[in-house]
Amino acid sequence: MGITPQPVQKRARAGRPPTLAAPRERILEEAAKLFARSGYDGSSISDLAGAIGVSKAAIYHYYPTKQDIYDAIILEVLEGLTHTVGRDVAGAEGGAARLRAFMVGHARYFEQHHAQFVTMLIGYSGMALSERDDAARLRDNYEKQLREVIAQGVADGAFRPLDVAATGRAVLSMLNWMVRWYKPGQGDSAESIADGYFDLLVGGMRA
Repeated sequence: MGITPQPVQKRARAGRPPTLAAPRERILEEAAKLFARSGYDGSSISDLAGAIGVSKAAIYHYYPTKQDIYDAIILEVLEGLTHTVGRDVAGAEGGAARLRAFMVGHARYFEQHHAQFVTMLIGYSGMALSERDDAARLRDNYEKQLREVIAQGVADGAFRPLDVAATGRAVLSMLNWMVRWYKPGQGDSAESIADGYFDLLVGGMRA
């Protein structure tokens, strides 16, 4: 009487992609939370894999190094910010309305992607060289968009003649400094804070 052979159990291949919906996006999302909380140097691929519930090999299947993950977060933020704010600005009429749309849209995106912003603004210089060049181009285009909004406001009489580049830097400094103190869900929304900044810039402090 022969012995019925048992089915061979297949072993999972090392490095098999994680069984997640949109794995790249999930990896970047969890990595941003980790970097924002513990810093780049204080975070590891092991920590990230544990947070997601996959193996380190699964992470490496999509991103060969921690540096690649970090760079991808920053590029994704800059691309998303440019697209989202550009759309908001395009829907506004006049220089003042377009500046408000820019500032409020920036703050909204910041609040919705808080961990990614913390990762970007606190550690931007840590990017790899080639990715840093790509990020610089995105950043420069974003700042150019803001300067064009301000220049339009000067041209249509909404704003007095002023140094457009310096004003643009001031606007971004106000918005980006929020990353140092703002906590989502605590107090006013980032949008309402940016709206207050807009009123302060346009109206000034004089009674």
